[in-house]
Amino acid sequence: MNLNDEQKKLVAAWAAEGASLGDLQKRLKEEFAMSVTYMDVRFLVDDLRLQLQEQPKQSEAVDRLAAAKQEGESARSEPVSGGVKVTMDSITKPHSLASGKVTFSDGETAEWMLDQTGRLGLNPVTPGYRPSQADVMTFQQELQRVAQGF
Repeated sequence: MNLNDEQKKLVAAWAAEGASLGDLQKRLKEEFAMSVTYMDVRFLVDDLRLQLQEQPKQSEAVDRLAAAKQEGESARSEPVSGGVKVTMDSITKPHSLASGKVTFSDGETAEWMLDQTGRLGLNPVTPGYRPSQADVMTFQQELQRVAQGF
C-alpha cells in the first residue's frame, strides 16, 4: 500500500483519536478510495509503528465472557420480555472466546460467537435471516446477562 507522507500523517492522527483497525480500513476507503483488507491495515499500523487505543467497552465484555468461561459454567437463560433466549456453550467453538445459541422472538435460531478480537458474529439457521432491531438489542442485553452469570 503506497501512501504519501500527508496520508500517513492522517492515518496516524486517526489512530491517535482512537480508531480501530476496522475504522482505519473504512476511512482509507472513504477518504482515499483505497479498498484494503483488514490484514493490510494491520500491516500498515505495524509499518507506521502506530499504537491503537484499546476499546474499553469491548474489553470489558471480553473480560466478563472470559471469566464466565474460566468458571466452566454453562449459563442458560429463560426468555425475557422480548422473547429472546440466549445460551452459552459449555464447550466453546474453536477460534472463539465464547459461543452459544440464540432463539429470537419469532422462533428463528442462530449460533453466536465472540472472537478473540471481541467481534460478535451470528450464524442464522435460516440463510439470509435478519432479526428485528428490537430482538438484536434484547439479544445483546441477554448475552451480557448470561455472561455475567445472572
